[in-house]
Amino acid sequence: MKKRNTPGKQAKGQVLIVVALSLVVLIGTVGLAIDSGLGFIVRSKLNSAVDAASIAAARSVTQGVGEAAQRASAQAAARKFFAANFPAGYLGATPSFPDPTITFDAGKVTVDASATASVPVTLMRVLGFNFLNVSAAAQTIRKDLDLAFVMDTSGSMASVGPTVISSAKLFLTKFNKDLDRMALIHFSYGAVVDNTIRTSSRGFALNDTDAPTGSADGKGMNTHIGKYVFDGLTNSAEGMWNGRNQLNSIPLAQRSSLRVIVFFSDGTPNTFSSVFTFKKPADCTTPGSLITNDAATGTPAGLWLINMQSSTAAGKCYQGSNIVKNLDAAALPKWYNAHNLADQEFAIYPGTTLRPVTNDTSTNAKTWVNVNNASRNLLEAMAAKARSEGMYVFTLGLGTQLTTVNGPVAGDTGESILKCMANTTDAPSRCATPTQPVGIYCHAANATALKPCFEKLASAILRISM
Repeated sequence: MKKRNTPGKQAKGQVLIVVALSLVVLIGTVGLAIDSGLGFIVRSKLNSAVDAASIAAARSVTQGVGEAAQRASAQAAARKFFAANFPAGYLGATPSFPDPTITFDAGKVTVDASATASVPVTLMRVLGFNFLNVSAAAQTIRKDLDLAFVMDTSGSMASVGPTVISSAKLFLTKFNKDLDRMALIHFSYGAVVDNTIRTSSRGFALNDTDAPTGSADGKGMNTHIGKYVFDGLTNSAEGMWNGRNQLNSIPLAQRSSLRVIVFFSDGTPNTFSSVFTFKKPADCTTPGSLITNDAATGTPAGLWLINMQSSTAAGKCYQGSNIVKNLDAAALPKWYNAHNLADQEFAIYPGTTLRPVTNDTSTNAKTWVNVNNASRNLLEAMAAKARSEGMYVFTLGLGTQLTTVNGPVAGDTGESILKCMANTTDAPSRCATPTQPVGIYCHAANATALKPCFEKLASAILRISM
């Protein structure tokens, strides 16, 4: 007799099959959620590692001579930072990080980095998957850079001169001498452009062999800085004028996308340059530097050459401490005109609300007030003009003198001037301009703090270049 399956038994068998299939799907679904979550974590870690590697490569491209060496330096840094940010065996993943592509293009450097990782799965194996592959990519563009490095070499820094020199040289190494453009200026009574900025080609003369050097003596920046002698007073405006002028000497179509002035000083301005009116006008018709000092009613003296560190002007233009006796009683010009008699860009008087200025030079005391106030006003005005043209201004101050009140105006300090120049977030309200580039001011209380301050400024410049 043939045995017949009953409908009930058939239904039970079908249910078992459905349950089995459902369990596979359920396990696969749960596995997908768990393993996808694991993959998401690994991918996030991979993204962070690739980002860090890309940025490290862009920063390290400054090291080495020539594109091949710079590319190798960048790729080595990328490998190091990727490994540091994606540890071996992280969640069982196996990463692959090929060397990033480094592209040089007229001062701009583009870093393209990518990585993949194979993540072993757990429950998804029931669906036939053994690994989950994730990927990440990042691109970092290091902008082309034009930089004017303006250094105070006044006599107050003579005791720490060697540290200033070594710190400045170290600062230069943070930039790419083949891609970045740079001018070097130092000032005290007047300002000297040691190395002019290249107006068409890229790079700068770090060493004597880096032709063209942009200097009359054919020397590079390291040589010039190494020979600095710290002497004289503080004609900050002349240094700043030359820094901005160097950046603006580059034709508009050839300027870099990032333009920066780095200004270093240890004191407040007390000197400025122009064509001053003498009692006998024929005695002196050329521009010169009229100096005072920071002490109350200091004796003015002059004139000094505007394009030399501490050289007196020729002929009757130099009268030493008898300068006021030989100046007209209203000797100050209406406008700063040291480089062109027709210039009307920076007014000398009536000055500002904080620091009023007249053209009165009838006595030593009145000359001291007007020259001091005009020197400070000019420096701030020149920095503001540079920022209005899209330049960043970074300032570095050395020593306690910067925080000491001095000059004709109560409460005026060198530090407040340097903050105004940089347009820092904590700059005095009288000069804060949120619509202009915001720079950084770093105060080195002593010579030991100089190198960290220079490092801070270099890092900030590199950060905004990306």
